Amino acid sequence: MASFAIQGGHRIEGTVNISGNKNASFPLVAASLLTDETVTLENVPQIDDVAAMLTILEGLGVYVRKEGSRLTLRADKLHSHAPDPQLFGRIRGGLNLMGPLLARRGAFRVEGAAGGDDIGRRRIDTHLLVFEQLGASFARPNSGRFELTSSGRLRGADILLDEASVTATQNAVMAASLAQGTTILHNAASEPHVQELCRLLVAMGCPIEGIGSNTLHVHGQERLHGASATVGPDYMEVGSFIGLGAITPGELRIANVAPDHLRMLDMVFCQRLGVQMHLQEDPNAAL
Repeated sequence: MASFAIQGGHRIEGTVNISGNKNASFPLVAASLLTDETVTLENVPQIDDVAAMLTILEGLGVYVRKEGSRLTLRADKLHSHAPDPQLFGRIRGGLNLMGPLLARRGAFRVEGAAGGDDIGRRRIDTHLLVFEQLGASFARPNSGRFELTSSGRLRGADILLDEASVTATQNAVMAASLAQGTTILHNAASEPHVQELCRLLVAMGCPIEGIGSNTLHVHGQERLHGASATVGPDYMEVGSFIGLGAITPGELRIANVAPDHLRMLDMVFCQRLGVQMHLQEDPNAAL
């Protein structure tokens, strides 16, 4: 097993640039399946999990072009609703493909379960209940496979999520974006990456009300068009570096932060722990 040897006792100083949020990248990439036009994403983190997600998309027939942290995606030749099971089993983010494939192809099928960090039982019941309320059917022909199918276009519904699951909310919003009529989602997750997905869908032509709240109104469209989005900074990474600067002690400049994401960090680090932070007012905000 690999290990890190950390020699402490040194003051930390300098500037660190925050990466794009991995958990925001997955739904934004998946949303490209909802249209046959081009979707462009900026500030995408260049990590193994995202690379696996892109390989899955290529296997489904999606055109993928990578230029550093810039992605160009076009799903005009989408030909499959069955992700590669080995890759799907490596990353939890693959679950974000369920809603778009069901909405666009009328089906989703996978062998095995989604991967991700081993942090205990991570059920997908909420996802399945949402899809059933939108008009899809769920089947498990054998212990290693599950399938979602829809006999026609999904139908909008008034849905209460039984947990405020981030990925279930993302799947629900993406499926509802191509459904007939309006879908109301109660107890929806409101994390920053859920908001980023909603803003991309709005840019693609799907009106959504209540972004940032726990109730979303998604007005389904017959088709969506291409759009562009920038993946927001990883607020978990921001918090990690704030903690690093505080305990060494040190003085860090943390670049590419989103001021809207800092309220909880301010409450924890400044109000409770007495850490001094100053937000610079510039286009690329920094601490």
